[in-house]
Amino acid sequence: MKLWDKGKNTSALLEAFTVGHDRELDMEIAAFDLQASIVHVNMLAEVGLLSKDECDKLVQELETLLSQVEAGSFSIGREFEDVHSKIEYELTQRLGDTGKKVHTGRSRNDQVLVALHLYFKEKLHGFRKQTRVLFDTLLALSDKHRDKYIPGYTHMQMAMPSSVGLWLGGYAELLVDDLLLLNAALAVADQNPLGSAAGYGSSLPLDRSHTTRALGLATLKYNVTAAMMSRGKLEKTVAFAMASLAATLGRLANDIILYMNENFGFVSFPDELTTGSSIMPHKKNPDVFELVRAHTNRVQALPAEITLLVNNLTSGYHRDYQLLKEAMFPAVASLSNCLDIVVYMLGNMTIREDVLAADRYDVLFTVENVNRLVSRGVPFRDAYRQVAAKLEAGTFVPLRQLAHTHEGSLGNLCNQAIRQKFNAAYEQVPALGLADCSQD
Repeated sequence: MKLWDKGKNTSALLEAFTVGHDRELDMEIAAFDLQASIVHVNMLAEVGLLSKDECDKLVQELETLLSQVEAGSFSIGREFEDVHSKIEYELTQRLGDTGKKVHTGRSRNDQVLVALHLYFKEKLHGFRKQTRVLFDTLLALSDKHRDKYIPGYTHMQMAMPSSVGLWLGGYAELLVDDLLLLNAALAVADQNPLGSAAGYGSSLPLDRSHTTRALGLATLKYNVTAAMMSRGKLEKTVAFAMASLAATLGRLANDIILYMNENFGFVSFPDELTTGSSIMPHKKNPDVFELVRAHTNRVQALPAEITLLVNNLTSGYHRDYQLLKEAMFPAVASLSNCLDIVVYMLGNMTIREDVLAADRYDVLFTVENVNRLVSRGVPFRDAYRQVAAKLEAGTFVPLRQLAHTHEGSLGNLCNQAIRQKFNAAYEQVPALGLADCSQD
């Protein structure tokens, strides 16, 4: 069944190519399409386009289909083009002509749009919650291991002393920036495009403010062409937020892969959380973090992929948009899985004691020696050269007593301030509200 069927046969080859993976992908938005359909039907009754009896019957059947989706018993067979045609077919089979009225005042375009807005709103809230769990995990580990020192690196060369507390606390604070981008994407998703139809509205007396309130969306996408042109823009905005979060995860994974290496050995994991080699009995491979790195790299490519799909399109609907689901839906699942597994792995990470006790880390303390001279009045450049000369002569003796006290340094992590910063960002959920267009 096709919603655009005019009674003429379609080439099987053309149908297979144009439908693509929509049947499988549309299962991701089936519940949201049904929720929006229930709201739309109630609105049609409110404005007199459906009788109360018709509305009640439609809502009852839509809720039955929604319960099937939630129970996992709903499916989209090959005889249907997508979830929208499947739903309308079921309603027509059960209710006859009344079922055919569900599409009144709608296009498949705004059906997809509103389902996507609801889908991304839910997923963004999910990412926010997962980000909070990761933040709490990182900051708790930062507090616990604040005095366990490890090398800090620049250019992948030993630089200055760091600590596990400083390292993991840094990633915790980076999540604040990621959260701000998730919030921005949420504000974009939290708008109602329903009623824009094919992008040019309807001559029917639809009440779009009614559906906005009933869907729990913050505001309307008022201009109907703006609603249609938001397709692709919505996905790209969400993709940029996901890419930012993925970059943080991927970089953390890369650090852990390095720090697990036997030449570093700063952190380790139980045998059951690593993998082995088919030929080398000693191997404990960081496969989880390598896969996190790979998955998050793919997510970071998502904004570019979406840009290339939609960048040269004119206003109005284009079938190119169909491929956005193929890009976005697997990436959403992948990023969510990465967040969960990283939290689990961090909860099982062991930190090595007394890493910096080895002589090879003496050079990490050169700046401590320079700063000791500076605090005694020696000009910095002179102090720098004095320490460099001792290194060259092999007479350098490191000052291993660390006394960093300024905000955000080894001895003053400011974790409580970072937590307050995160909490403030977490509470910044946008509430745009509805305007009165009755006299406009």
